[in-house]
Amino acid sequence: MRLRSALASSVVAVLLASAATLVLIAKRVSAEQSAYAAQGGAPCAPPTLNRSDVLSGTGLAVSPLPDSYDASPYTQISLLGSPASAITDVRVSGSATGTHSGRLEAYSQGDGASFVPSRPFLPGETVTVHGTVKVRTHEQPFAFRFAIAHRDPVDYAAAVTASVPRDYNEMQHFHSQAATFEPPVMAVTAHSEGTSPGDVFMAPYAGPGPSGPAIFEEDGNLVWFHPLPKGTEATDLQVQKLDGQTVLTWWQGRIPPQGFGQGEEIIENTSYQEIGRVHAGNGYLADLHEFHITPQDTALLTVFQPIACNLSSVGGQSGDAVTDGIFQEIDLMTGLVRREWTSLDHVGLSESYSSATSSSTIWPFDYFHLNSIDQLASGRTLISARNTSALYELDTFTGQVLTHIGGKHSTVKLSPGAATAYQHDAQMLPNGEISVFDNGGVPKVHAQSRGLVIAVDAQTNTDTVVAEYDHSSPSLLSGSQGDVQALEDGNVFIGWGAWPYFSEYSASGGLLYDSHLHGSYESYRSFRFSWTGSPAEPPSIAAAPEGAHTVVYASWNGDTRTATWRVLAGASATQLTPVASAERDGFETTIAAPAQEPYVAVQALDSEGAVIGTSSTIAG
Repeated sequence: MRLRSALASSVVAVLLASAATLVLIAKRVSAEQSAYAAQGGAPCAPPTLNRSDVLSGTGLAVSPLPDSYDASPYTQISLLGSPASAITDVRVSGSATGTHSGRLEAYSQGDGASFVPSRPFLPGETVTVHGTVKVRTHEQPFAFRFAIAHRDPVDYAAAVTASVPRDYNEMQHFHSQAATFEPPVMAVTAHSEGTSPGDVFMAPYAGPGPSGPAIFEEDGNLVWFHPLPKGTEATDLQVQKLDGQTVLTWWQGRIPPQGFGQGEEIIENTSYQEIGRVHAGNGYLADLHEFHITPQDTALLTVFQPIACNLSSVGGQSGDAVTDGIFQEIDLMTGLVRREWTSLDHVGLSESYSSATSSSTIWPFDYFHLNSIDQLASGRTLISARNTSALYELDTFTGQVLTHIGGKHSTVKLSPGAATAYQHDAQMLPNGEISVFDNGGVPKVHAQSRGLVIAVDAQTNTDTVVAEYDHSSPSLLSGSQGDVQALEDGNVFIGWGAWPYFSEYSASGGLLYDSHLHGSYESYRSFRFSWTGSPAEPPSIAAAPEGAHTVVYASWNGDTRTATWRVLAGASATQLTPVASAERDGFETTIAAPAQEPYVAVQALDSEGAVIGTSSTIAG
């Protein structure tokens, strides 16, 4: 695996940089508050929307976007499209802060570099960039400028999810695990032949027990749970590939009431060992909605950043704030930002179905709400925005919106039933069709949420429904979250978001599988993946005397290979012999040892009878 020490070093560097950035932010909040109040409103969108990020005559795609108003004070200047060796004489100057020294750092992919300033810019100032790039046989000068946004000064990171009353029966409890190990109970209500192989992946939160990524067998038995500290949530647990190796990824952090995430992306190997943490660049915190690892050792992630904005043109106030929907492509080897796309530069405020009339600096106008990114091999990128009820196809390199699917200004004709409302998780399927989770509310537009597959005919410029899947018992209308996963065998797996239900359908639409979590839990997305877990930690054991016997409890959090448990017992901790065995029975197996012995341990055996793990030895 090529993460090796390079990524480890870059992760440490990014962590240190992020810590330094947060200190700088804290010191400057009061100054920004004063400036924000004094200015009485700020422009946040450029005069010309949806311009290309490619500088004429250079082949360089740059960010921040030229002539934009929403750059971070801690931004890099990303220059993508030519080797770092071809980019020279980069000079950066702020209209208030003057000349900025810095370093030109190459991307590990060999196709560009970021100029990393040695100090931040000042909110409200204009930054001018000059440089030279070699184009074929000549040196081509370039120049562009952008403005630094005033961040909305509300301390969103201080907000935490409201506590939920604890219900003992909503959580599972195991003798062999710590008392704080309390995963939710998953109830299976439908299970037919024909389901796809694999386990159910989710990240339950907002319930009475701890949040954290979790894997369940389809019969409801737990495979793995990683409880997180109170106030830290997790979303979007997935199986992905990194350098050809299978990895687990998820987002974790805080979810303030404003409906976005502030955190980081976690990468673990199949032994549940952390091999990396990926952070957003440019002084931002990673949002919960999307994280994709690409074959080029890059990662796509979302950022929600509220900034000052004059919203009087859409019914708000001049001193309000708007939430900018951002996605970044991060070089995993260096932590550099290869590209940054922002909604305010490409999609107008008036396209939103949300209202700015009640917005404020505490509740910014969440006009876009970016919730999925699918970067395609065709050179296009498909994204979904909840609050414009639209999907957008972008030119990946220029960043320009090429196609609007739905919303107020759809560029394709929508056939009956094809319009989505407040949708999530748009993905391009191998045959060119698009799957999407159509929430249908809130506010209520459709009678219930549905999984949807649509096809856009380029010749007729028409969007038609190919398939739809709903949950009839009970009928579900999910006001937030949700996803649709097209499985390799043609089945479709759906996570119902705000309603903690998980369903699988055949290609013809028949319900094959249905399960749910009890009570108040939510899971932003859920998936089915084939998975083999081999924990680095040993199995866990607990034991208690019961008459003339010892009852032994054995579990191994995350292991998928154990077929049989064997109990070892003896008069001393160093002299143990087999005394009992039992087939694995769910997450925790109960085994009755025939006689009490002072010391016991358990061994995990695979399907061929080989010992694959041994617990610690405890007093019987």
